[in-house]
Amino acid sequence: MDLIQAVKMYINKMTEDCGPGMKVLLMDKVTTSIVSAVYSQSEILQREVYLFEQLDINNSTDNLYFMKCITFLRPTKENISLLCKELRNPRYGYYYIYFSNIISKTDIKAIAESDTQEVVREVQEFYADFLAVSPHLFSLNISSCGQCLSWDPLQLTRCTQGILSVLLSLKKFPLIRFQASSKMCKQLSEKIKEVFSKEENLFDFKQGDIQPQMLILDRREDPVTPLLMPWTYQAMVHELLTINNNQVDLSHVEDIKPDLQKLLLCAEQDDLYKQNIYKNFGEIGEIMKSLIDDFKSKAKTNQKLDTISDMKAFVENYPQFKKMSGTVSKHVIIMEQLSNFVSQKNLLEVSELQQQIACDIQTSQHLQKIRELIDKDIPEDEASKLIMLYALKSSGKDSSKDINSLVQLLKSKRVAEHWIELVHDIMKYQSKTLVDNENTLKNAKQITKRFYKDLKGVDNIFTQYVPLLKELIEDFIKSRLKEEHYPYISDINQFTKNKVQDIIVFVIGGVTYEESMAVHQLNAANPHVRIILGGSKIHNSQSFLNEVKMATFGVVKTRPGSRKL
Repeated sequence: MDLIQAVKMYINKMTEDCGPGMKVLLMDKVTTSIVSAVYSQSEILQREVYLFEQLDINNSTDNLYFMKCITFLRPTKENISLLCKELRNPRYGYYYIYFSNIISKTDIKAIAESDTQEVVREVQEFYADFLAVSPHLFSLNISSCGQCLSWDPLQLTRCTQGILSVLLSLKKFPLIRFQASSKMCKQLSEKIKEVFSKEENLFDFKQGDIQPQMLILDRREDPVTPLLMPWTYQAMVHELLTINNNQVDLSHVEDIKPDLQKLLLCAEQDDLYKQNIYKNFGEIGEIMKSLIDDFKSKAKTNQKLDTISDMKAFVENYPQFKKMSGTVSKHVIIMEQLSNFVSQKNLLEVSELQQQIACDIQTSQHLQKIRELIDKDIPEDEASKLIMLYALKSSGKDSSKDINSLVQLLKSKRVAEHWIELVHDIMKYQSKTLVDNENTLKNAKQITKRFYKDLKGVDNIFTQYVPLLKELIEDFIKSRLKEEHYPYISDINQFTKNKVQDIIVFVIGGVTYEESMAVHQLNAANPHVRIILGGSKIHNSQSFLNEVKMATFGVVKTRPGSRKL
């Protein structure tokens, strides 16, 4: 199960099926992102695609009848309308039309009726309706799934379509399990099941002895992970600089050179990034220094290289080094920006306290330590996130009073109201599963067991916390995932339930790169199992809190220390 290869296979077939000759690739905004995630422009050019256009942007009216047009679109009403308009006045010789998902017979009829000049040579469904971020990770790039802790109907449809596309591209017809405590998980599972029934022929794959299984989860069950400062390279870049469609925008950095303002971070096209994507910040610094030291020895120079700034200056002063290793300068500038953020935001102290709160270490000291860090004037976003973590993890009769006192401290520091509101929003967002006393006791024992298991052998205070997702998948692999909490959408044979080989996990509300790393580790540790992870979005803390704000919009506010009457 390789998502990148699945999408590449479709693109290869598109460019091959229309035969040799000059081609134009006509896409929409979403499919443009889908293609650019797995193919560079130079790679596409090698497939005789010399022109790229976007259907929903006013394009040139020049007629290029000597070119073949490969049209790759999502089957939306807007796209169908624009495509029909294009076909009524075609600008290219022939059209080979591919849709990224299932298209209705009505839309096919509309396209046929618009093809008055008979320029359409082919219409097919190629199921690449998702962003393939890595071989095991996909995203639908949805900013928010809904409001009032319920689905936006449009996003429910989009998530259904995206998941079906993943399954069809991988040729998997899975059993579906969902998080019982989440109404949204159940609704999505039912939607997928409906399409399975309606499109039986599409999912008539030859299955092996062990049927694939899919697990649908809700981000609300674990709002802690996206709030924690990550220290592995990919996750850290996304948290502090933001990765958007494999690109990091540094145009805001003062005096940065034009060729370094927009940096491509794609493991498929950057071996250095691919090899170090899961390394921690300290290790990456050492690797960068080692690469430059190696060249220094060849250049026979003794220039001092003690800091990241020294490395940056060295790279800029040696054009031959840039030529020999073009990607190093890119990663050095990224490392410099990360280092600046770590220093400016006091992230070492902040992250250590985050980990202690998340792992319930030294709980009696959390309140005082948060106050001390806020008094040090850490940035308002980091101060607010510490209070959010405290609010999510705290319990007991004094917790509301303590949270109120911390909120008052934020106000005294003139923190923007936006951040104060988010403290209340995150408490509304957190899943509140009601369980009886016996189950509560069992859960407490399980948490304690997990806590000691997680800390065993941990030698880094910044990576003690293990995402809940990792534990759930481990239980899934060992057939320990309780059916009462994660039921199947329909009755399943008991023998089938206990066999697991291919697992597709989807998280409503988004995933993180730290969770992606956990899946990578699980795949490596369990060679008999293949795991794919996907989410409505890949979050850093900022995008996650935007999701929280949207999801809780319209939910009645209940301030700490008060109650709804």
